[in-house]
Amino acid sequence: MTDPPGGIDPAVRAEQLRDLIEYHNDRYHHLDAPEIPDAEYDALVRELLAIESDHPDLRVPDSPTGSVGAPASTLFSPVAHRVPMMSLDNAFNPGELEAWADRLAKHIPADTAFVCELKIDGVAMSLTYEHGRYVQAATRGDGRVGEDVTANVATIADIPDSLDSSVKAPAVIEVRGEVYMPIAAFEELNRRQAETEGRLFVNPRNSAAGSLRQKDASVTATRALSFWAYQVGDLQPQTDPPGSTLPEELVSSHASTLAWLGRAGFPINPEHRVVHGLSEALAFCRHWEEHRHDLGYEIDGVVVKVDDLSLQRRLGATSRAPRWAIAYKFPPEERTTRLRAIEVSIGRTGKATPFAVLEPVFVGGSTVSLATLHNEDQVRAKDVRPGEDVVVRKAGDVIPEVVGPVLVGAQGKPRRPPEWTFPVVCPSCGAPLARLEGESDTFCTNLDCPGQRVQRISHFGSRSAMDIEGLGEQRVELFVGRGLLVDVADLYSFTPDTFAGIEGFGALSIANLLGAIEASRSRPLHRLLVGLGIRHLGQVGSLALARAFGTLDGIVSAGEPALAAVDGVGPIIAASVAEWFASEVNRGVVDRLRRAGVNVEEPGRGEVVGGAVGVPFADRTLVGKSVVVTGTLEGLTREEAEEAIVARGGKSPGSVSKRTFAVVLGESPGASKVTKAEQLGIPVVNGVEQFVALLETGELPSKG
Repeated sequence: MTDPPGGIDPAVRAEQLRDLIEYHNDRYHHLDAPEIPDAEYDALVRELLAIESDHPDLRVPDSPTGSVGAPASTLFSPVAHRVPMMSLDNAFNPGELEAWADRLAKHIPADTAFVCELKIDGVAMSLTYEHGRYVQAATRGDGRVGEDVTANVATIADIPDSLDSSVKAPAVIEVRGEVYMPIAAFEELNRRQAETEGRLFVNPRNSAAGSLRQKDASVTATRALSFWAYQVGDLQPQTDPPGSTLPEELVSSHASTLAWLGRAGFPINPEHRVVHGLSEALAFCRHWEEHRHDLGYEIDGVVVKVDDLSLQRRLGATSRAPRWAIAYKFPPEERTTRLRAIEVSIGRTGKATPFAVLEPVFVGGSTVSLATLHNEDQVRAKDVRPGEDVVVRKAGDVIPEVVGPVLVGAQGKPRRPPEWTFPVVCPSCGAPLARLEGESDTFCTNLDCPGQRVQRISHFGSRSAMDIEGLGEQRVELFVGRGLLVDVADLYSFTPDTFAGIEGFGALSIANLLGAIEASRSRPLHRLLVGLGIRHLGQVGSLALARAFGTLDGIVSAGEPALAAVDGVGPIIAASVAEWFASEVNRGVVDRLRRAGVNVEEPGRGEVVGGAVGVPFADRTLVGKSVVVTGTLEGLTREEAEEAIVARGGKSPGSVSKRTFAVVLGESPGASKVTKAEQLGIPVVNGVEQFVALLETGELPSKG
């Protein structure tokens, strides 16, 4: 970029950018209330850097491109950093990382080692220990002066009060790292916020920053903050005895420094690696860009550092960043865009869900124009209004969601549009919408609502239910609109003549869809139960009922108490199942499915469970045991593996804990689960063969 777009004078644009960047610096570093995503802030800085590079006469001494963070808040006592806490230069693509490596190559040996670490999305923190005892914690501030948050940081369980006696403690050591809020803690915090009808926290990073700036340290203690140590700042050797030296690990290499910090009692992120050459560093970056959501905390990139500390000192730093390190930033997962409208969709159970209609924006690897708003309470808590700019988040394959509004900018904004109100009638059929007492969800009261019909039939054919390939929502909507589908039983009356005159259906696509419908007739009972879409009844509950009663007739004839007594069901699901089968309309659909030849029995003893596993159903070998599955097992879906565990009396949660009996590893397992299993000493089951043995015997494979 040579000049700003649109013919704007570079001097005018540079001044605008400085005002904007300083404003957003204050919102981010001082107030913990950023209004724009990191990616858009980075774009402002890069634009100003480009103008200052092309027009050196426009550079000013106090430009934000040469500073770090923001001035310390007056709420806390100032702390002068003995060694400045600098920022990092960024690389946003492999070419920029390569350019950094090329600059280094002029000054360092070709075989120089680098350390790659995850860039934690948290709050930079400086911890000072004197003679092995914790004495102070300070924020980054502007890099030179931070805020004294000693009492608040002392409540974080990860941070030791004193260094482990096995290490030789310097007279003074300043340990730097990142305070962060784990995703589970953030979700729990927002759950509590929702219950008290308070505004929801935007993301874990802002929640961590706000928690650290509480005047009452007891509030900070309730926020479940954590810490990763990643570097050493100030170091002073002991003076007694005279001539004492610093531990060799702290002055030789970055990798050895991390190892020393770990022995001293600090948590060190396990996902760091010493690499040689740019190709290995890039491979590390690409791996974590793909697997960033396998972790229990948020990252926004990878930090690449020269390992040799003497080389670090030789390379030095600019006014704001060291030359020996760079942050490789991942593509943004949050962007700002205009909220055009809020509309409501009707699901298979009649649930009315508000969603955002957005100006299309590229975020999280794809272009997003729709995003969920969950329910009426979430819209109110987030206070988003059509016609305003909003922050949109898309994390990997997660459904996009609106995070919150962009309320004001550096120059201010006019009065806000009126609040959005939830509709009182169904947008699909015009029937009244009703919110159930004590619940956050709103429902259409018309059981014959066409919107519900499309969703019910689409769900019936979904992969986790009857798995009718080719029966997507668009096709269901087409068939319903033509009067070919009223309920799921109508699917089994389809013939080649059904598709006569329908554009887009050739002989092959007709044969494929009819073949998929035919194959679905033999699905086990628990898949049929899932497909019926009974409220509250999911895959685990369906499997539990199918195994307990064996046949659909057994479930229908069982009373509510008998249903509730099944392990994994309980009174809420039992009441919902009994109510569903009490409906004359629903029983009529089930009778038609039965007459169409749809299977209504569950494979019993001596028959296969989890189809692709192909092992006999044995006794309940995993009763009371929790088995976590991570990665892909050959010839077996995740759902089938979990079903096989549950069928044998076990549980298959999504996370590893001290109560986990075993972790089953497939191809490309989640790194966070593997790490947690290693940390807790949880036994590991490798591959399909060992998994099958576990199912058959309930015992772990021998180590021999």
